[in-house]
Amino acid sequence: MGSRKTDRREFLKQSASLAGAAALGATARSASGQLPGPEAQLRGTEELVGYGQRSRFVTSKRIPHGGRPSPDVFGLDFHIATPLQDQVGLVTPTSLHYVGTTRGAFVPDIDPAKHRLMIHGMVDNPLVFTMEDLKRLPSVTRLHFIECAGNRASRRHVTVQETHGMTSCAEWTGVLLSTLLEEAGVQEGGDWIVAEGVEEVKGASSIPMSKAMADCIVCYGMNGEPVRPQQGFPLRLIVPGGEGILNVKWLRRIKVVDQFYMTYNDYGHLRQDPADAALSLQIGPKSVITVPSGGQQLPGPGFYEVRGLAWSGAGRVARVEVTTDGGRNWFDADLRGEPQPMAHTAFSFSWTWDGKPCELQSRCIDEIGQVQPSRAEVARFWGQPEDQPPSVKGQDNSIQPWRIDSDGGVHNAIA
Repeated sequence: MGSRKTDRREFLKQSASLAGAAALGATARSASGQLPGPEAQLRGTEELVGYGQRSRFVTSKRIPHGGRPSPDVFGLDFHIATPLQDQVGLVTPTSLHYVGTTRGAFVPDIDPAKHRLMIHGMVDNPLVFTMEDLKRLPSVTRLHFIECAGNRASRRHVTVQETHGMTSCAEWTGVLLSTLLEEAGVQEGGDWIVAEGVEEVKGASSIPMSKAMADCIVCYGMNGEPVRPQQGFPLRLIVPGGEGILNVKWLRRIKVVDQFYMTYNDYGHLRQDPADAALSLQIGPKSVITVPSGGQQLPGPGFYEVRGLAWSGAGRVARVEVTTDGGRNWFDADLRGEPQPMAHTAFSFSWTWDGKPCELQSRCIDEIGQVQPSRAEVARFWGQPEDQPPSVKGQDNSIQPWRIDSDGGVHNAIA
């Protein structure tokens, strides 16, 4: 495990060797005239034509999260985590996007032709929009992550799906909330909104007007198709960078008010300590290595591309650093593509493993200079005793360590 330049030189040497081996292999195959063919042929069906399906060899799937089964004996879903370890790129497929609890209620089955969104409260012109009304208005399409407060790493977790699977990133399409509020005419003193969804147990969230007018989106599209029922069909609110529960699903009502309202959603999420409350409202900076990560197996020493995701509720990811020696030395990772505000950013790092035990970590630095902390730094911030295992208050954006043993096994290294 040397410097990054050493890793790249070694990689180039190995690449040359691999290229030579590949050339020999190609010659041998050409001489024999034998190449393996497909095991079977897929015949077209109406279902394949209408919507398609993935290969039977691709088996990534979501899993229940938080110790509660989904679905339970009543058919209710709780938290469902996305398989980050299998994700390619930064956009989470719609079918694998994580799902947050519906507060003990079934997912509403809503006819979009009958659905309405009401804007009222401290406004000059209370308004009611149909879905067709909203789709006629100027739209935006933006990439944003959502993360649940339940995305908390623990030494009991094995895989990155368990430690970080309650975050996903998608392309969202809809109308800026500011467009609707400006049309309604916000009155003086209207400093907050309360957003409410259609649920058996009424879910609502209080959001500052400054945030509502800045970048919130009333979304009807997700990754190029209508938002799915588990994600809030036909309409959901996206609050970029904010705690997941603020992103109200099945959105039907927005009330402009003059103060913070304690709603069902806010109960248990509101903190009295101002510092804790601030950390709960806005997420990040945060990152996690997804390959190699817990539960995976390295076949042996040699070159590897370390890959992961980084994000921040404060804006764009500026840098990601990776350490392969437990934090003694840090190196800049490569960012994949142009980082977008409040969106996942994919990163990679070229590394040659020498076969010895080591510890991999990543940390995110966002555009306003915030640095992702270690769990020990978080404990010191809250004044926790040094002789106790560190715990994390507010949103957990602490560094996730992965231990690699000499046999290539990768394990959660949280003490």
